[in-house]
Parts: sequence; structure tokens; C-alpha cells
Amino acid sequence: MSLAPLPDPAVVLAETDWGALDHAYGKADDTPVQLVALLGSDQHVRSQALDHLQHVVHHQNTLYVATAPAALYVAAILPDPRTTLPVEKRPQDFPGPMRAALLGWLDSVADAADDQAEATTRRLGFPPEDYPPFVRTREIRPLLFSAVSACFDDPDPHVREAALAACIPLLDDPRLYRHRKAMVPLLRETLASSALWQYQERAIEGLTAWGEDTAGLQVRRQAFEACDAPSYASSLAAWGLEADDAADLPF
Repeated sequence: MSLAPLPDPAVVLAETDWGALDHAYGKADDTPVQLVALLGSDQHVRSQALDHLQHVVHHQNTLYVATAPAALYVAAILPDPRTTLPVEKRPQDFPGPMRAALLGWLDSVADAADDQAEATTRRLGFPPEDYPPFVRTREIRPLLFSAVSACFDDPDPHVREAALAACIPLLDDPRLYRHRKAMVPLLRETLASSALWQYQERAIEGLTAWGEDTAGLQVRRQAFEACDAPSYASSLAAWGLEADDAADLPF
């Protein structure tokens, strides 16, 4: 694969005017400290820094002006051995070390700027080209793919699966279409056979979107009950949205 070179994380940190950028709770001048803390020696500090990414920089799947530079920094530190350290886990969290969690976060960021997100926002009357965080996230997809694809051969299976899942929305970028053919067997043989139904589903959805045959692939999912589903559906209906629409909105 011919891949774009990754930036130096220290350069991303130093050359970004974080105080001029916004995240979910205002100015992002607190973000540099949290980004550095991702590589800290204390597990609790690392976990808090990860929470900052997930719940402040990319809160509820929303893209903010601070999201893209933070994603560049995260992509740039993925090869650092310190990303193999553990982080605190909640019951709903995916397994794996910090590296797997960071790949999952990049997956979410890319997902908020993929073709489905574009179609949904446009249909709802929000032209995505008028939303700078969406545009900027799309611009850096080749760089993010460089970082993600470098993890396909990671010794940790959880990292490998997270990397393959993250590549799917990134390959909506026309500049990256040429990599899809090489990804097909990896999605079939690794992601579609994952022990996690979420990854099985992602593999099938990705292959289907690329026009690939998914015969014989299935999601082995346990039945579950959604919490307060009628109330959630009613809230969405009040805004004229369906559940799929709300999940795909990047803002």
C-alpha cells in the first residue's frame, strides 16, 4: 500500500492553536494536556484522557473544530509502545489496550464523516460542505488510514479487529478506493469471524456497501432489550428524526 506519511505528534500538538478551537464544552485549550496524558504512566490518568476524547472532543458522535487535529495526534501516536498499556474498562467497552480504544475512537470520528453521514445530513437540510469540522475530517482521511492500516498486523487480536473496523468508513474516501480490494479478505476472514457481533455486523455492512458477496456471513448476536426504547423513539420523533438519522448526524 502507498500511504500518506504521518505527522510528528509533537508538531501537531505545538502547531495547533487549541485555544482558538472548540469542543463540546467550549474552548479546547484543555485538550493538549489530555492528549499528552494518553501516553502517561498512570492507568487512571490515561483513562481520563481517553474519556476526554470520547465525551468532550467527540461528544455523542459530534464533530467539532478540535476533533480533526486531535484525531491527527491520536493517529500519530498509535505506533508508540505506550499505547499498548491498559485502560480502565466499563461493561460496554470493547476489549483491548489503549491502542484498541484509540482505534475505536478514530472509527467513530471517521464514521461521522462517511458517505452515509453525508447523505443523512444533506437529506435533513444540513449541507455538510458548510460545516468545517466535517470538511476537515474528510480532508485527513488518508492520513488516518495510514495510521489505522499499520495496525492490521498488530500482535493483539483486539487491536487488529479495531483497526479493520476503523478502515471501513475511511475507505469511503475516493482517494482510498484502491485499497478496498486488499481489505476484502481481511474483513471476511478476521472481522466477520470476530467473537464480537458488532465487528461481524461492521464487516458485513462494509462488504455490502462495496458491492461484495456476503453469502455465508451472518451476525451471531444475542437478543437484548433496549433501555427505555419507547421514550427514546418519542424524543427523536419530536424532532422529525428516526434512530438511524440521529446516529449518523455529525453535529
